[in-house]
Amino acid sequence: MQSFYSELFEREMGCTEAEWLMWLPQAIGDHHWKLQAKSAGVRIGDGALGLKWQVAAPRVIGLVSIPVLQVSFRFAGLDEARRYTFMKRFDLYMQRGGG
Repeated sequence: MQSFYSELFEREMGCTEAEWLMWLPQAIGDHHWKLQAKSAGVRIGDGALGLKWQVAAPRVIGLVSIPVLQVSFRFAGLDEARRYTFMKRFDLYMQRGGG
């Protein structure tokens, strides 16, 4: 988890689009959101988060192939503290794997 979240950033997520769509409602929590084609809008109080994603080439390590989803995050109307609070839950929910 990061200590600061900018208003605009991108991430590579190691998941398929189907997995992302399955996990997204729980990661967003109780916030109202609307799903569109390869994007979603999330209301966070008086502000918002726009999410856009696209499937990228898988990461291949030897015989292992890991799916990659390129995700863009764009916050509007949220100060640093509100972005951090939202992303803390989001990141903890989306975290996969051990260690």
